[in-house]
Amino acid sequence: MQESNWFFELLGNTFVRGLLLGLLAALIVGIRAVLHGRELKKELRKLREHLHTKLEIDSEENERRKQELLRIKQERDNLRNTVQLLNQRPGRHEIRQYYVYQKAIDIMFEKAPGFAPAWQVTVKEAEAEMERAERGLIPFIKRMVPCSPARQIEEYEKLRKKELEQHGSN
Repeated sequence: MQESNWFFELLGNTFVRGLLLGLLAALIVGIRAVLHGRELKKELRKLREHLHTKLEIDSEENERRKQELLRIKQERDNLRNTVQLLNQRPGRHEIRQYYVYQKAIDIMFEKAPGFAPAWQVTVKEAEAEMERAERGLIPFIKRMVPCSPARQIEEYEKLRKKELEQHGSN
């Protein structure tokens, strides 16, 4: 009983009671801190998983956008090349020049009253020369040497000059 008496006597001391109450309060606060720490760790793990998932989704979206951007750039370059080819296509300039000449002829018909008869005579002469040229050496060259229309025009002009020189010297 003396042993238990000693224990009660120790508990009867106000300092020991205060110390025990302080330790009990510290234990309760410590347990709450540990539990709160676990909750924070769970929440942190959850947030990290969420962030990881979001980054994966963003990464996939960025990769898809990069692929789409590359595809669009390639399509743009292809279209640019196509436009350049269409603008530089042989005959394009000649067709434009034809329309310019036709417009000039229409204006001359309106402005100059004597232009129409002279023009018609000149056109008939040019058509006759073209028919002679088509039956002569030029169609033979066109059949034998396939080349671009621009090159054919150059060859035609050379042959035309030779014919004019021959007719001029006769």
